[in-house]
Amino acid sequence: MFRAWNYGAGPSVMPLEVLEEAQREFTDYNDTGISIIEMSHRSADFDAVAKDAEARLRRIMDIPDNYRVLFEQGGGRGQFAAIPLNLLPEDGHADYFVTGHWSRCAYRECAERYGKAILHECVEKNAQGEYFINYDRMQVTEGATYAYACLNETVNGIEMFELPDTGDVPLIVDMSSNILTRPVDVRKFGAIIFGAQKNVAPAGLTVTIVREDLIGHARKYCPSVLDWQVLSSYDSMYNTPNTFSWYMAGKVFKWIENLGGVKALEERNIRKSTLLYDYIDSTDFYCCPIERKDRSRVNCVFTLKDESLNAEFLERAKRQHLIGLKGHKVLGGMRASIYNAMSVEGVEVLVDFLRCFEIDHRA
Repeated sequence: MFRAWNYGAGPSVMPLEVLEEAQREFTDYNDTGISIIEMSHRSADFDAVAKDAEARLRRIMDIPDNYRVLFEQGGGRGQFAAIPLNLLPEDGHADYFVTGHWSRCAYRECAERYGKAILHECVEKNAQGEYFINYDRMQVTEGATYAYACLNETVNGIEMFELPDTGDVPLIVDMSSNILTRPVDVRKFGAIIFGAQKNVAPAGLTVTIVREDLIGHARKYCPSVLDWQVLSSYDSMYNTPNTFSWYMAGKVFKWIENLGGVKALEERNIRKSTLLYDYIDSTDFYCCPIERKDRSRVNCVFTLKDESLNAEFLERAKRQHLIGLKGHKVLGGMRASIYNAMSVEGVEVLVDFLRCFEIDHRA
């Protein structure tokens, strides 16, 4: 069986054993005679799938009983709207800690459509021209309803490894790209949202982990499918959910448990990212423009010293079955996404490719 090395930012690589298990079950799930994608979301069989997935997620993340887990649709952009619609009073305001492209998108969605959002620019450049996070700028303003942050910026390759002290102001975070890549204390957040398509499941599923006291405050005109109270009351079955992605998420949660949990994945992710960044830092042929302490463990952005080689670099990578390395259109350059399902071997293959390409183009 042929498998390329997929470094795409999302939809992204999934664990092969999970794909193979789903393949075996695809036409006849659990001796029902039908596929999981043909199954009613109201059936007892799918109810068991849904409950098992939530239970596994609660275990691997140690989610307290006073948090609800909602399996939704709409992606991260849907939640950019859902957050203010569920939390922000008409006359209130929220603080947005912007560290890159996606947190800026979230800020704009709130500020341009739903109410007062205060922008905190939290990234600066050091004397060497590298970007870094200035956590001192993450200060909540008086009377803020909530504070928002994106813990990993896939476009910019920046990851927050510290959390701002927001006191009694709920901290709402997007973890779409680094969920389950490292342990987090759920109790420190008012809500965690994440799209599934990077570390969890196929695209089309969004998960919200939200503290119960933050449910039930939605604006009257909040669409029902974005209202956390409605979704909670219906156990995420208000409308037909993405049943296949939910099913696949459960299998990935099981895979994580079998590997030893999130802590084991963190150790592997540190090993992978260190291997890649160490090589990039060892040469002037490539450059990562982020301070080491703030570099994402799962989205490594880098440039070639001679950008006229970009097209050749990508074409050669494709010929060698390394795909998904082109950087986001906003920043250009290159980006290697090495999420949970990417093996250490996959990073070793990438480093070897970088080394060989450099050798071939050294003057």
